[in-house]
Amino acid sequence: MNQSLQQGGNPVLNGSKGSVIVSHDISITIDVSLTAFLVTDESKVQGDSGIVFYNHPEGPSGMAMFISPHDSGNTRNHKIDFDLNKAPSGITKIAVTLTEDNDSGFSNVSNLKAEVHCGGDVIQLAPSRFTTENGIVVLELYLMGGKAKVRAIWRGFDSGLDGLCKNYGVEVSDEGAPSSGSNQKQVPTLQEAKPTIVGSTMIEKPNTSLINLQKTTGKVNLSKGQGPILIDKTPEITATVSWKTGTDYDIYALVYTKKGQQVDVAMFGAQGVSPLQRFDNGAVEHMGDVGRNSKSAKTEIIKIRLNDNILAVVPVVYSAQSNGTGSFYRYKVSMCIDNHQGTNVTISSDNANNNDRIYTCVPGILLNTLDGVVISPVELYSKPSSENRPLLKMGPKGIIDILMDKGPKNNYK
Repeated sequence: MNQSLQQGGNPVLNGSKGSVIVSHDISITIDVSLTAFLVTDESKVQGDSGIVFYNHPEGPSGMAMFISPHDSGNTRNHKIDFDLNKAPSGITKIAVTLTEDNDSGFSNVSNLKAEVHCGGDVIQLAPSRFTTENGIVVLELYLMGGKAKVRAIWRGFDSGLDGLCKNYGVEVSDEGAPSSGSNQKQVPTLQEAKPTIVGSTMIEKPNTSLINLQKTTGKVNLSKGQGPILIDKTPEITATVSWKTGTDYDIYALVYTKKGQQVDVAMFGAQGVSPLQRFDNGAVEHMGDVGRNSKSAKTEIIKIRLNDNILAVVPVVYSAQSNGTGSFYRYKVSMCIDNHQGTNVTISSDNANNNDRIYTCVPGILLNTLDGVVISPVELYSKPSSENRPLLKMGPKGIIDILMDKGPKNNYK
């Protein structure tokens, strides 16, 4: 049975187990993320495990499970599975929320809708009209008198994820929110697990004992929204970027040292930064610019020989100015991390679009730990027409931030 639910409605569900699906039209100007908060009667989380999102996909006791977004035609679908009967002690409801992380606001999100699928029934929730809001509480799922219910909320916040987190009792980082239009992404280090907010993007510092990071082997495909994986640290790891011929991409690497310094390993310079093919006696080495040729596919390679001086390596793909622009999506750009002992990890530009004026992509980050190499797929893109490099910054709680467009401008090649 299908049912339409207006704002404020709270019908009984046909069971306590089901799914919430939120969908909207895909656009290059918006970036929507789903986060679920598992809260008490006072609408507060009990701890870190009460936040379910792309990098912490499962709530306590299996009450909520985040499913990576997928696209169907021009529609992007976000999903979370729930089982209210598995609520841990003290937790009484699930709040499903959305953020728009490009600061475009939900007024620019077309065909936004939500559905609750439960026991063969589909309940459709009609959204409110939004203006400047970039954070929304979509709905709440809860048990009352032994029966599962849903309440349509559609409450908006102008402060995005910061506002949502404060609403549910999550501590926000002292760094506060970035200026409008800032594009930064938090990347985890293997320390304590505590959610931290930087701007409008939240990511948990993964702890191997908490999220069970076991060694991954074989061929693996990672996409934005999936959690980090751990691979064996071998004497030499290669980061190979490949693309269809027709344009000339360049790869370079940002190296973040344990002394807090960023070193750019690149065959071409940037404002105030000289070209550097090798760093630290070949610990990170660019294997040369392939230039233009007639091959059907082209590659450039960074060799990585990790030592105790290196905390992280961030490969970057670039195409602009005299080397010719090109859409990362159209030219099928991908990065492969190979440890040459049985593990091969590929991150593709699945979330790119046909905009030829987006010049820089950061597919993922490699973190150097005692247990091995942690690979996190971040797939970040620069602003249109920006030729500035990304900038790496260590946050106050041991999180590496990738700040797009904040580094020096690339030299004309």
